Amino acid sequence: MTTKRDLYEVLGVDRGASEEEVKKAFRALAMKHHPDRNPGDEEAAVLFKEAAEAYAVLSDSDKREIYDQYGHEGLERGMGGGGADFDTIFRNAGLGDIFGAAFGQMFGGRRGPQILEIDLIEAYRGCTKTIQVPTQEDCPDCKGSGAKPGTKSSRCRHCNGNGAVSLDPFGMMRVKCNACGGRGAIIADPCNRCRGRGSFNVTKPLEINIPAGVDSGQTIVLQGQPICELRVREHALFRRKDDALVCQVPITFSQAALGAEIEIPSLDGKLMHTIKAGVQSGDFIRISGKGMPIRGAGGRRGDMHVQLVVETPKNLTKRQEELLRELAELDHKHVSPQRKSFFEKVRELFTGAEEETKDKK
Repeated sequence: MTTKRDLYEVLGVDRGASEEEVKKAFRALAMKHHPDRNPGDEEAAVLFKEAAEAYAVLSDSDKREIYDQYGHEGLERGMGGGGADFDTIFRNAGLGDIFGAAFGQMFGGRRGPQILEIDLIEAYRGCTKTIQVPTQEDCPDCKGSGAKPGTKSSRCRHCNGNGAVSLDPFGMMRVKCNACGGRGAIIADPCNRCRGRGSFNVTKPLEINIPAGVDSGQTIVLQGQPICELRVREHALFRRKDDALVCQVPITFSQAALGAEIEIPSLDGKLMHTIKAGVQSGDFIRISGKGMPIRGAGGRRGDMHVQLVVETPKNLTKRQEELLRELAELDHKHVSPQRKSFFEKVRELFTGAEEETKDKK
């Protein structure tokens, strides 16, 4: 008979470990030894089940108390009550979202939600999409029984009609019965049409409403079940940051120097905005209420942040070049107080250095 390891040793925690410490230890081991991350590794599979078994006991105050007093023997005698399945264990440990899809596929349950891509404008306005949802339909010949019309199935002796069997002696880890495929019944004379499955895998169109303001990673839930996970594609002009939108708008040197009314794009269409004289390349202006809709905020929207980019002209006409040369001459002759102060400081710096050198000589 194989000797079971101490459950505290399995999780690597002290006997006085808190519930949160037990959960943290199990999460780390589950991530490390999960079968999806260790395909074909039988040792990892054993360690994974062992960690889940330990957590099922140590996360339950009643079972933990029995284990602390009587050890494995107390649990094997049924003193610890009923068992828990994988879904319950992972949900209690906060791992349902991570492992739910994998174990649903492994043990015949639902798969995870599919990915649905939308563009930024659809996320901004909200939209309606049609997706294909996998489902099952009963076989019309056997009405879902899996048995040939006119015959009946018999109860599975391997799982006693439960459809699941225990992985451990005290029934805390249960998986689908391989003998009956989880039905709880054995079909001696299967239906010709569905070959004993009782149903067919089909896909059906489902129309879903996507509210305004959604973002990548959010899930659309229908009747308590996750239907699809959203991915919002990047936009060519706008960059999203939470509920704000950021974009760049080019302006000319004259617009920056003199101020101007410029055209700014938005997801609602073009709008006009007046910039002040003397703005610099890289400056931001904020336009309230032109960002993404804020979900649950009664229709309020975030802001749009527009970065001004002063463009340097590349192909000048002769007249433009003449005007810019005149401006350059004026800049040279009429130095602004700020620039004059800067050049005076430079001059003083070098003058002071020269005088200090003369004194030393």
